[in-house]
Amino acid sequence: MSSLLASIQNYVHEHFDNDPTGHDYYHMERVARWARLIAEREGADPFICEVAGWLHDIGDAKLFANPKEAKENVLCFLSEQGINEASCNQIKIAMEDVSFSKGTIPKTLEGKIVQDADRLDAVGAIGIARTFAYGGAHGQLIHREQIETATSIQHFHDKLLKITALIHTSSARREAEKRHQFIVEYLERFSYEWNI
Repeated sequence: MSSLLASIQNYVHEHFDNDPTGHDYYHMERVARWARLIAEREGADPFICEVAGWLHDIGDAKLFANPKEAKENVLCFLSEQGINEASCNQIKIAMEDVSFSKGTIPKTLEGKIVQDADRLDAVGAIGIARTFAYGGAHGQLIHREQIETATSIQHFHDKLLKITALIHTSSARREAEKRHQFIVEYLERFSYEWNI
């Protein structure tokens, strides 16, 4: 098992090591770790959740020029690692509906857990850091008064402050609520310093 996970980690490292948008190797690692932990608490398959957590951004249209090919390649890779067809299919399904922007609810408990794990990494201190990394990598302003435009601060209102209400599992919700409160406090402090 450890050699299989090492191969998966190497695969992820090759694709995301130098990503400057907050979708880097360490994001995948955190999502995989949380996915396994939540799965253990919620009675889901920890292996499926962990692997899907590692691979959940493979084929994301924001990150891949050819998303369809990337998704096909990762399934071939999993098969080459000796993962049986049924497990490959479960991993694929768990990866499918993770994205916030799609607005979909995953079909399986494992999918919901991976989505929760990914969403946890979008809130709290890490979520704040990732928001500004993504904004900077895409040329976004930090903030602009009285204009609702694609700034990093606007992203908090468009997405991050909505995440906790969308969490599926009680295990993830407890963590999300703490992280949500941190973001609320951060935005209050940001507003104070911006307007002083």
